[in-house]
Amino acid sequence: MSSRLHCITAADISTAAEVIAGHAVRTPVMTSRQADHLTGARLFFKCENFQRVGAFKFRGAYNAIAQLSEAQRRAGVIAFSSGNHAQAMALAARELGVSATIVMPDDAPAAKLAATRGYGANVVIYRRHSEDREEITQRLAAERGLTLVPPYDYPQVIAGQGTAAKELFEEVGPLDVLLVCTGGGGLLAGSAVAARHWSPGCRVYGVEPAAGNDVQQAFLRGEPVRIPVPNTLADGAQTQQVGRLTFPIIQDCVEGILTVSDAQLCRQMRFFMERMKMVVEPTGCLAAAAAMNALLDLRGKKVGVIVSGGNVDVDKIGQYLALAGEN
Repeated sequence: MSSRLHCITAADISTAAEVIAGHAVRTPVMTSRQADHLTGARLFFKCENFQRVGAFKFRGAYNAIAQLSEAQRRAGVIAFSSGNHAQAMALAARELGVSATIVMPDDAPAAKLAATRGYGANVVIYRRHSEDREEITQRLAAERGLTLVPPYDYPQVIAGQGTAAKELFEEVGPLDVLLVCTGGGGLLAGSAVAARHWSPGCRVYGVEPAAGNDVQQAFLRGEPVRIPVPNTLADGAQTQQVGRLTFPIIQDCVEGILTVSDAQLCRQMRFFMERMKMVVEPTGCLAAAAAMNALLDLRGKKVGVIVSGGNVDVDKIGQYLALAGEN
């Protein structure tokens, strides 16, 4: 498929970078000699857990709201999210003077729910396993005249997420491999477009939880696949189907989709805490876990790893570390 048919281009990512400059954090790129030793590669971790709201999602949310018309801003925005996009939309909307309504599941992490409300958003709760969040959101949008900004299937969101990979390439130069945490595919799609432009020889892989491999199934079948709500600790990747806009980019620009288990995510959380002194949520560990568990032969390669977020309930960290120790 020609890149001309994609919903975004590298130029859109460059525009997004200009829009979010001074608002989003240019997050650090970290390295670990232990990680390099264990993998035989040179790993560069793009730490979006240090982004505002603790996740890459702020990039896309701010870019999307900032590019709305004045009429749309006055009316307000609405989104659905298990947490990170919710917080990002709430904060970006507040900074841009726009009212925000966020539809969140009843089992969303308490910290993410509290933060979303704390940023001033109106939160509407739904039951994840028995109600359709998209139907609820679309109904409220129609009733209230709100602009829907989905967590991944929206051009300005995808372009905004792609700025993380753009920054990574700017800092460390071309890469051989880029590993990207994957839920609905917004970060993966944006990163893949960025890689094609700023590091053309780079092979891009998405990584999702083994219990929720809808993107992997779609990639192998050549068409979107809908699955039941995944039972995984990676709450940010509990998507049931890859995005309509993200999937064509993934088909065209991504080498493959890898999966990791919840046990591997817990062990990766422990590694980040013990070796790199940082807190990363299970979803944010997806790409790193693929590298550290040798799902690809990375020996001798220069590898980018996007660490997508660090929002984890403090009272659950002990539970996750215990699970890491059992495996």
